[in-house]
Amino acid sequence: MSPLHVTRTLPEDATDAALRADVLHGLTEMPKWLPPKWFYDARGSELFEQITELPEYYPTRAEREILATRSGEIAAASGARTLVELGSGSSEKTRYLIDALTPLASYVPVDVSESALTQAGRALIADLPGLDVHAVIADFTAPLALPATPGPRLLAFLGGTIGNLLPAERAAFLASVRTLLAPGDGLLLGTDLVKDEDVLVRAYDDAAGVTAAFNKNVLTVVNRELGADFDPDAFDHRALWNAEREWIEMRLRSRTAQTVKVPALDLAVHFAADEELRTEVSAKFHKQRVITELAAAGLALTDWWTDTQGRFALSLSVVR
Repeated sequence: MSPLHVTRTLPEDATDAALRADVLHGLTEMPKWLPPKWFYDARGSELFEQITELPEYYPTRAEREILATRSGEIAAASGARTLVELGSGSSEKTRYLIDALTPLASYVPVDVSESALTQAGRALIADLPGLDVHAVIADFTAPLALPATPGPRLLAFLGGTIGNLLPAERAAFLASVRTLLAPGDGLLLGTDLVKDEDVLVRAYDDAAGVTAAFNKNVLTVVNRELGADFDPDAFDHRALWNAEREWIEMRLRSRTAQTVKVPALDLAVHFAADEELRTEVSAKFHKQRVITELAAAGLALTDWWTDTQGRFALSLSVVR
């Protein structure tokens, strides 16, 4: 059985420093904001898993359908011997690709969570003892250093997570990814597609209130890590479609005028009644927009797959 290799490129204190910087920056701007990566502590990850099973939340099912039915085509088109996955988490959906990429020599999951990487990596090695798994603890939004592995390599960024980046951030991210790819390597990108506003809003504002709890969990994270005194019940969950920017915005609306203290930052944050704190954007795409943004980073779309209802897309860009 191949051992699990783990490389840490993220300093031990990087998460705490990043949280402090984001909270200080976001809560002192107008309008106020927090980045969505802070949703995902243990409770937030559990809530998100529940979200993926809700009837309103189609993206996970749609992407899984593509992977289940098209992984053979993706494998043939990429010819990859190494699969690199950014933001790998549990690596659950990736199994379709791993099984289809034959012979796959190496799998390189990249995530900020060491526990998620080791748990998923050990499970994979138990099932596929000949697979070399080299986990990398890193923030995929920062420049990456990947281990030496056999080429061609397929770098996968799934889940529509690219939509959580603002346009300038997406451009920088795609340009950074391009520097990792040699001729013959490819990028497999998951993008949620523009569709009816009602379908989009319901996906982020479910009837059971799970997404509301997930959204408010970011306040609990700030309370626990920075000693803040947010009262999650003093905020209402909001999900809005911004037609001009073609993205969903998740917000938390203050029910009353209030002041929140963040002792770790020596910060007092004033909220007016009905003032909103933006916690996430989730951009939706047309095919042409994907082509344009890839091209700006020096990547050319070579293949395009959608689910049967045309809700979600996986695109492949192979470097020539």
